[in-house]
Amino acid sequence: MITHSHRELELLSVLRRLGGSARNADLAKSLEVSEETVRRTVKGLSKNGTVSRVHGGAYLVGTQSDPSFFHRISLHKNEKRRIAVRVAEHVQDGMCLFLDVGTTTAFIAEELRACARLTVATNSIGVAQVLVNHNGNKVHLLGGEMQQDECGTFGSITEEQVKGFVFDLAILSADGLSENFGLLFLNAGEAKLATVAAECSESVLVALDHFKFGKRAPHRGLEAELVDCLVTDVAPEGALKRSLDDAGVTIDLAQANDDGAKND
Repeated sequence: MITHSHRELELLSVLRRLGGSARNADLAKSLEVSEETVRRTVKGLSKNGTVSRVHGGAYLVGTQSDPSFFHRISLHKNEKRRIAVRVAEHVQDGMCLFLDVGTTTAFIAEELRACARLTVATNSIGVAQVLVNHNGNKVHLLGGEMQQDECGTFGSITEEQVKGFVFDLAILSADGLSENFGLLFLNAGEAKLATVAAECSESVLVALDHFKFGKRAPHRGLEAELVDCLVTDVAPEGALKRSLDDAGVTIDLAQANDDGAKND
């Protein structure tokens, strides 16, 4: 029989209350401890198989709430982190931004903590929690139907609330990028919301690692003509590059030098 410490029992209770998964920052806030304490506790629980660790968070093992979001955020995290650093260079203090629920966007939100006085509208619970009450930011968590697997909100209510903003920059992600159909999504609500946000924005930036190039997904979102800039880690080639060039999309590469740091 597994015996848990008082701290471990508290953390398990919070995870259950939050639906089975949570970011370390959210666990630390709920438990009123440091993130380092959370990481140590999660590490202990992972050794006996009670929870599973992923980048920036944890989830309960053996439940129906083993979340796809936390699995996906652990994939290609070095590429996503480099892309996030590059995206942050496009953001100036005082901007009005839209950020979606993508896993790359979660890394971007962390980088944007260096900015100040942002007005951020997002359907991502994680993005809102990272940026709220920090450096004078104003954060608007959009309403709508909650989808736990995506850790965010979607639907007609979300879309109508987006239309109340004029964004300097919409920062979007996607599940695939097609030379024929533009951005592709696994979630129909996410595809629709991305298009609505783009239509309300002065400029549209898509943050996408190269593993998404040519990847198929069932729902079509905005076409490449609505995208101003693609920030990625590897330059697209062939038909995909030609289609992006024809659509007037600027390619901004987030590269790494030999020691893994960002290289301009």
